[in-house]
Amino acid sequence: MFADTVEILREEVRDLAALGCEYIQIDAPELAVLVDPAAQDSLYEKNGISSKRLLSEGVEMINAVAEAPGVMFGLHTCRGNNDGRWLAEGGYESILKEIVKRATNFQVLLLEYDDQRSGSFAPLADIPKDKTVVLGLASSKRAEVETADSLVKRIDNAARYFPREQMALSTQCGFNSGVRGNPVGDAAQEKKLRLVAEVAHQVWH
Repeated sequence: MFADTVEILREEVRDLAALGCEYIQIDAPELAVLVDPAAQDSLYEKNGISSKRLLSEGVEMINAVAEAPGVMFGLHTCRGNNDGRWLAEGGYESILKEIVKRATNFQVLLLEYDDQRSGSFAPLADIPKDKTVVLGLASSKRAEVETADSLVKRIDNAARYFPREQMALSTQCGFNSGVRGNPVGDAAQEKKLRLVAEVAHQVWH
């Protein structure tokens, strides 16, 4: 069934490329769950789903989707965002090596780092230096707007492990992951997007 789904998605990717699409982003929350042993057990192992196969065959299937000439592919490891709730807690060190080893067709990795549950930036050192890492530092789960100084400091911290010139900045996820949306009003959304743009211009001027 999964192999058939891969072929359906590959056809969709080819159609998008034929229409002129130059960037396609795949969302993979199932991978981010693997950083959290408790969530992994309750969502996967107890339901007969092998976590090891998700991180091996699963990533290879995702990688097979990301193939089309002239298209840049991004892989977003979502940690949960529906209605402002998070899904998994733990650092990327338990999954990132396997992802970069198998997801070779992706030029961009989008990693959520909006709070302490995402762990340290140290696992960024495992990412090949020819990739672009997008740091999701501005939360899309809560209305409180981060400060520019706090984001710059976190980017400086991340740059200890991965080249600054190969990094970018974004919100942690989208602002509307469910029917009711997240608890972030329009005004706060606009402020966060403006903040991301301002900090990006400041850091990568």
